[in-house]
Amino acid sequence: MKVSIGAGFEAVFVDPVGQVVQQRWADAALAVAFEELDPVSAFPVVPGRRWGPGRWWSATTGRHVACGSAAMRAQLMVLDRDPEVVGMAGRPVRLLWRDGQGRVRSWVPQLFARYSDGTALLADCPGHPEAGGERAQRAAAALEAACAQVGWGYRRLEPLEKVWAANLKWLAGYRHPRNGGRPGLTAAVCEAFARPRPLIEGVEAVGYPIEVLPAVFHALWHGHLTTPLQTPLHERVLVGPGALPVVGDTTGRHDSDDGDAPGGGSCDGSPQQAFGGTADGSRTCGPDSGGGR
Repeated sequence: MKVSIGAGFEAVFVDPVGQVVQQRWADAALAVAFEELDPVSAFPVVPGRRWGPGRWWSATTGRHVACGSAAMRAQLMVLDRDPEVVGMAGRPVRLLWRDGQGRVRSWVPQLFARYSDGTALLADCPGHPEAGGERAQRAAAALEAACAQVGWGYRRLEPLEKVWAANLKWLAGYRHPRNGGRPGLTAAVCEAFARPRPLIEGVEAVGYPIEVLPAVFHALWHGHLTTPLQTPLHERVLVGPGALPVVGDTTGRHDSDDGDAPGGGSCDGSPQQAFGGTADGSRTCGPDSGGGR
């Protein structure tokens, strides 16, 4: 879809001291750390919808990211595991432009992600491909043009496949550094899976499942270990070495300002219910009943 841009793009955002600022998009993209900003406008609350606005605790930054839907939270999980992503924010900027008839148009993309090379991604996270209708499609074309001007990208991110999303949600429950366990446990876990083997075999080779499983899931989340996520996780799934090495002590903590950081998987009837254990080897659910957030 072609977009006619009159006088170019403008950016509107809330600066770190709470002032609303409007400036040329090209200047803002160069100078503003959008990943550190609060939302320029709140996520809407839709009556009757089961999932409302919330916050995602990012293992990448140790900070909370505003999110407005379950579909957006799923995309935040994907980005939070991406080693190239160094920062994220929810709705930090509004873009303004004029269409071919001179009318002012605006759009607030749901998600901003900063990459390690300094480039960035603006994205929307529709629950289904047709969400937002024609207006969203026109805005997508405009945002693609705006991002191309500054060497960034814009995407409408497709919803995740259900099994992959469920597996990511499970592992996300163990993303906090405290799940790395005692000093040396992550290194022992990675050594146990230096060659691919069934999950439970490697876990029992290290120690009690109730202690070791959280460290394994933590390592899987952070890429120190790997397993296929396109099929349901279970205790016999093959786990092997990941692409990312273990650096330093993984037991350090990111402070959470309100206790909203995760502490384990959820007992929600998913296939992962079999994970966990007790000192005598019997199976239980994860280390606590709160789902990954």
